[in-house]
Amino acid sequence: MPPISGVPAQKRPNWLMAVLRSCLHMLWMLVTVMPWAIIMLVASIRVRGKPLWWMAVRWLGWAIGGARVLLGIRTHVIGWENLPTGDTAPAILLVKHQSTFETFLMPTLMPHPLAYVFKKELLYVPFFGWAMGRLDMVHIDRSQRNESFAKVVEQGKRLLAQGIWVIMFPEGTRIPRGQTGTYKLGGTRLAVATGAPVIPVAVTSAKCWPRKAFIKTPGVVEVSIGKPIPSEGREPKELMEEVQAWIEGEMRRLDPEAYAPQR
Repeated sequence: MPPISGVPAQKRPNWLMAVLRSCLHMLWMLVTVMPWAIIMLVASIRVRGKPLWWMAVRWLGWAIGGARVLLGIRTHVIGWENLPTGDTAPAILLVKHQSTFETFLMPTLMPHPLAYVFKKELLYVPFFGWAMGRLDMVHIDRSQRNESFAKVVEQGKRLLAQGIWVIMFPEGTRIPRGQTGTYKLGGTRLAVATGAPVIPVAVTSAKCWPRKAFIKTPGVVEVSIGKPIPSEGREPKELMEEVQAWIEGEMRRLDPEAYAPQR
């Protein structure tokens, strides 16, 4: 066998298997997302709101199920008891962002529909973005920050009143394993403006599905749901500092190897 650059000889069989499994999972997502997106686009002519959302979650469940079967990625969730109860109980989920995995995973876990706050460019992604555009979410233009936040508050109040939870990644982008991004205040500003509690969530997805990586590896992704943090009477900066402290502390507890001092 010719040498594989950067891969020790003793690890080549496992590496090749990871490549094969990753290719199969990518193929699985491609062959399922296209017909399902078309079905959703057609269904959205008559079906909107929560029924269309749960149609979308069906495909996300296939993607996560495919990751479990084809990639060997399992999930372990703690903190279920911290989720608010009641059909219209509001919540704003602020989630650690390490990879695409938690973007797919969170809707399959939550008992309420979720409204992602995302940049409008994602709407142009073939099939996946087209289907997202038919869902009740908040897409923003980053070039118009003030107008965008006013839109987030306006739509956020409406969605929360309907029992739809808002989900945001406060770091704004996927962060490499063992690192901390800059926690932006959009999520806590929305919480203070609406009075909704914040639910911090730590996710160790990069152990198996690293940021921007094609090759994924088997393992367990830990998801820890924190206790609701009240937003009434708080300042967004001080509230986000509390959210960040909890998430980053929990990340170090769940994945201590990633945060070990470099020698």
